[in-house]
Amino acid sequence: MALNIMKIYPIMGIKKTLFCVALAAVGTSVNAQTTIVSGEMVDSLTHQGEPNASIRVFKANNMDKPVAMSITDVSGKFKQTITGTGAYIIEFSSTGRRKIRRNVNLTKDGGELNIGTLLVQDDAQQLKGVDVVAQKPLVKMETDKMTYDVQSDNDVKSNTVLEMLRKVPMVVVDGQDNITVNGSGAFKVYVDGKPNIMFSSNPSQIFKSMPASAVKKIEVITNPGAKYDAEGAVGILNLVMSDVDGKKKSVNGYNGNVSAMISNRQHNELLYLSGQQGKLTYSTNVSYFGSSDDNASIVIDRTSTKDGSMNKTQIDQDTKFGFSNASVSLGYEVDSLSTISTTLGYSGFNNKEANHVLEEIYSKSSTPEDKLVYDTQNKNSNPSFDFSIDYQRFFNKERTKNLIISYLFDTSLNKSNRYNYYDTKLSSQSLMANDFHTISKPHSFDHTIQVDYTTPLTKGQTLNIGSKYISRVNKANTQYYSLLNGVETYNEKASTEYRNAQSILAGYAEYVGNFGKFGTKAGLRYEHTWENVKFLLGKGEDFKKTYGTLVPSVSFTYNISSGMNLGLNYNMRINRPDIYALNPFVEETPTSRSYGNPNLDVTKRHKVSLVFNSFTPKLMVNATLSGAITNGSVEQYTFLEGKVLHSTYGNIVKERTAGMDLFVNYAFTPKSRLMLNGSIAYNHLQANQLGLKNCGWNINAFLNYQQTLPWNLQFSVFTGVQGRRYELQAVSNTLGAAGVALNKDFFKDKLNVSIQYFNVLNGKLKYKQHTFGSTYIQDMTYSRDIQRLSLTLTWKFGNTKRQFQTKSSNIANDFGSSGKNNSQGGAGGLGTGVGM
Repeated sequence: MALNIMKIYPIMGIKKTLFCVALAAVGTSVNAQTTIVSGEMVDSLTHQGEPNASIRVFKANNMDKPVAMSITDVSGKFKQTITGTGAYIIEFSSTGRRKIRRNVNLTKDGGELNIGTLLVQDDAQQLKGVDVVAQKPLVKMETDKMTYDVQSDNDVKSNTVLEMLRKVPMVVVDGQDNITVNGSGAFKVYVDGKPNIMFSSNPSQIFKSMPASAVKKIEVITNPGAKYDAEGAVGILNLVMSDVDGKKKSVNGYNGNVSAMISNRQHNELLYLSGQQGKLTYSTNVSYFGSSDDNASIVIDRTSTKDGSMNKTQIDQDTKFGFSNASVSLGYEVDSLSTISTTLGYSGFNNKEANHVLEEIYSKSSTPEDKLVYDTQNKNSNPSFDFSIDYQRFFNKERTKNLIISYLFDTSLNKSNRYNYYDTKLSSQSLMANDFHTISKPHSFDHTIQVDYTTPLTKGQTLNIGSKYISRVNKANTQYYSLLNGVETYNEKASTEYRNAQSILAGYAEYVGNFGKFGTKAGLRYEHTWENVKFLLGKGEDFKKTYGTLVPSVSFTYNISSGMNLGLNYNMRINRPDIYALNPFVEETPTSRSYGNPNLDVTKRHKVSLVFNSFTPKLMVNATLSGAITNGSVEQYTFLEGKVLHSTYGNIVKERTAGMDLFVNYAFTPKSRLMLNGSIAYNHLQANQLGLKNCGWNINAFLNYQQTLPWNLQFSVFTGVQGRRYELQAVSNTLGAAGVALNKDFFKDKLNVSIQYFNVLNGKLKYKQHTFGSTYIQDMTYSRDIQRLSLTLTWKFGNTKRQFQTKSSNIANDFGSSGKNNSQGGAGGLGTGVGM
């Protein structure tokens, strides 16, 4: 056959033919230019991103068959690649929405074409009589931040913030309601981008008292960059109470809701109102939570490994708790490029606790040799106030170049009263002590000034620079009074007054670059601290110290496809000890002594993480592998001297941690959703000074199933398991819990009725902890009934369905206790966050 072809086509003819084919191929390659069309699709009223919208590209003269297709990412952004030149029509569509079409003319130059922001509206005709066939995603996944959309979760009507946190990636809530982020409790809490001293010092109690309906989103910033404070060893937990998007609004009106919850143990009331009139936006919320936990019990058995003596303690406990919160936010648009905003907030809790304590001391016999019986009454209040004002100025119409100047005042005025009354008839004389009353006032005052500047360098590259100054004063004043026949006598020798003043100056520079599928963020931050410690009363020597910390951070992202990305992160964080660990006041009974350590130092933590995100309309997966090293970590430790158990703090622990966090959200039908939030980690802790070490695996899993039933009933069932937990001197047991919730809207979605039931798997909470030291072993069991049945009613009102948005503070103050963000998918780049 080849011979016949050679006869028909001479060799020169073949060469000419091959040359013409090659030339045509080159011409095709030259003409087939690639253009990337980018932009974002948002709701016309709320300006929230439209996720999973279909994108189809047609030749202008042929609308029958698309030449390219994709979807928007979870924030409504898109980058659509089109190969070719000429006139094209791009069609955007989403379930229940009006279609949007845009004409584009692509030239042979290729490159990137930004078509801006597309405003999408509901399609009344399409929605009429048609079921929604897609679910709004609950989680926005980035390689350095996770955002959980609380308001899109059906359980928001009946849950507290603490219960919602069980679903949030990278967050674990254990059986005693302790919260960890990235496997550690050394995180910081913000509210609307502002630090909150009280929230950071007692997050579990406060989140347990806050209705989830008061929060719009929960952000977990797992890899804070140079713009954020170096403090906050494992990350930041930010409650977004009001959305911020920086876009101009034009709809006047108001809306709000009032909510009430009652259960066999708790009650909660909430009022929220937001609105806009011209250039002024406003929002306010007021809430109160009350709870009562009666008949809790604590049993402690401690044995000395030196002489075999034993201490058995039985504590019966009743607790009443109240939490109130209020805030007012105002925003004003000075002109098209400038805004000013301010927020005034208050939060406070009151806690009353009564304990009846029986201690029995044994030598080696089964009969107690000594006995101590006493009652304690504790009253604790902690009002906190904050005020912030921010000015933001954009210097170009694209809003990519801006300056932000911010001021924040924050204070916490804690006060606690403790009364100890010893039973002289039942207690042994050898253990008897005087009744006493202590008044403790740990107060803190913060003033913060911050300046941030963002400017584009070239296409896809941004520089962030800024500085920050904090003036902080921590005071701890503890007064001790002896009680005799009801008469209080002040004891100056047993009292303390301690003052810690800090001045912190910081500066940072951060580079953000996007290069097609690759993105990077690299930053360097320097913080200098001046610290002045004075002992105004009690033992201790005044001292001053100054130190500087250089904090690097770097992140890399690779967008594998429009719905999948991979990230590699490194950061160094520091953790300053809080006033409770520093306070030298000695709180004691005849068998125990507890005191702080004013000489504690700063802790440094290095962490590396590998993040994988995958997103489709049905399946969302986040998997994070991480490892961390901490030397000289602050740890509370105990030791036994004779019959007295001492408890204090020290920079004593070397900690090594490696683990994986996994979050899966699967919408296997349009009305069904299954979520898994789990983690597994290996922790190794060692304190050479004490001759102690502990290590082991920690496993946690939370499973939630949500279903829309007939008549639009929203049903949810969940269960969770917390594995054994390992601390330096303790190992705790495995715990499990489960619950169900049902809610329904009435009167055109104005009234919502929700019922929820919650309980532990074995019927009653029993938290067990085994503790050990160099000279003792101890077993503790904490028991209480946490079974809860609740009813929640929520009424919505207003003349518009929009959620009006006020600008939250730019200050992200990690010391004490926004540019473009890359979402997963085609948006590209890395999240930069807001604040320092």
